Amino acid sequence: MPVFIVACLGLLLVLWLLGAPWLTERKRAKLRAQPFPATWRVILKRRVPYVRHLPADLQLQLKQHMQVFLAEKAFIGCNGLHITDDIRVTIAAHACLLILNRPSNYYPNLRQILVYPDSFVVERDQIDPVGLTHRARQVLSGESWSDGQVILSWQDTLAGAAVVDDGQNVAIHEFAHQLDQETGSANGAPMLARRAHYKRWSKVLGAEFAALQARAARGEASLLNDYGATDPGEFFAVISEVFFEQPAPMAEAHPSLYRELCQFYQLDPLSW
Repeated sequence: MPVFIVACLGLLLVLWLLGAPWLTERKRAKLRAQPFPATWRVILKRRVPYVRHLPADLQLQLKQHMQVFLAEKAFIGCNGLHITDDIRVTIAAHACLLILNRPSNYYPNLRQILVYPDSFVVERDQIDPVGLTHRARQVLSGESWSDGQVILSWQDTLAGAAVVDDGQNVAIHEFAHQLDQETGSANGAPMLARRAHYKRWSKVLGAEFAALQARAARGEASLLNDYGATDPGEFFAVISEVFFEQPAPMAEAHPSLYRELCQFYQLDPLSW
């Protein structure tokens, strides 16, 4: 192939790589500028009462983010579940709650959301204390995969959305995992705004994670669900649920942890 043609193809590739983000953002800006559908507004009011607590500017931002999210992400019904706007809007509201006020590429690794009617069963290999591998069945309400999928139980999503102050919300939990997985595996170290923040993040969350593990081992009650003691990834997802749904108790019992999450999410739910 002549050198000139190769050079032209290379230049076109560079121009495309430089222009693609601009074109994507232009498309997203048009989506955000569209009126929010009245039917979606009704669904938000009925299914996601948490939204009523948000200040007006954050409610507007949430709706704009939802319009982009719903245009870009595929929803797939499983076990006979028919995907409706009820399902799409309810899940999108929780996903977009986590990216308010933050520079976001709308969960760039996420391709699709699989929704089951109720809790679903998965089979996995587990290693017992003596090192033998067994095939075990688990009943789950949600999962987040680093290969671009979130899996949710619709009934559990509804239950989590209905009660806004119990610190349990499976949709928030799984989309927090997605944020964590933007840097690879879910390890409790999501992408922070500055490199300098990682040292304090590691110190605060590491100490809180160890304290939760100790309390769980002793059987002591805690604001944070014992499931968060499983591993650092689950810890981040659990504390995200509590941050949004129980900010006052978290700020009182875990002030350093609350401050770290305020900085990460660029939000202060106590001010709502």
